[in-house]
Amino acid sequence: MSRILGALLTALLLASCGAKTQYAAPRNLDDACAIATERPHYYRAFRATERKWGVPVSVQMAAMYQESKFIGDARTPFRYTLGVLPMGRQSSAYGYSQALDGTWEEYQRETGARRARRDDIRDATDFMGWYMTKSRERNGIPLSDARNQYLAYHEGHTGFARGSYNAKSWLVRVADDVQTRAVLYGAQLSNCPAAR
Repeated sequence: MSRILGALLTALLLASCGAKTQYAAPRNLDDACAIATERPHYYRAFRATERKWGVPVSVQMAAMYQESKFIGDARTPFRYTLGVLPMGRQSSAYGYSQALDGTWEEYQRETGARRARRDDIRDATDFMGWYMTKSRERNGIPLSDARNQYLAYHEGHTGFARGSYNAKSWLVRVADDVQTRAVLYGAQLSNCPAAR
């Protein structure tokens, strides 16, 4: 009886470990080629979105790095009252793309992707492509402009149009970092065997 119980406990332990690693970040987040090599299905998802929506892979990857560090079940931190009482999360942002509930529902309605999930890399990249295409249509932001695409992604289309980010120097610095990372990722992917 103890052997059966031991085997069952071992199987449960291994199953729980496997469930967590499906959402774990790639090992080297500073190397787009390493990400493409370690997670070829990520790269295929980015390429599919580039073909469908026109958003460069490097721009998608840089935005996703900033939003979730490529963690599929990423959530915003909890807010606390009196420093100890949890009052819910800072926002409804979830998944690879950190899409908010309402924006994700709009994406599902407009694209007909009713079964799309924020913790599925293909759906998350498609969402980013859809959103960034809307940013180009509404605010004239080129799809290759990672900085301004990220500002619109963070502030929303209306917030970007109003320039709400100008009152947030920290956000402007983050958007500059996203642009720098997109350039770095683009250079890395241009010499990457896994990206061919």
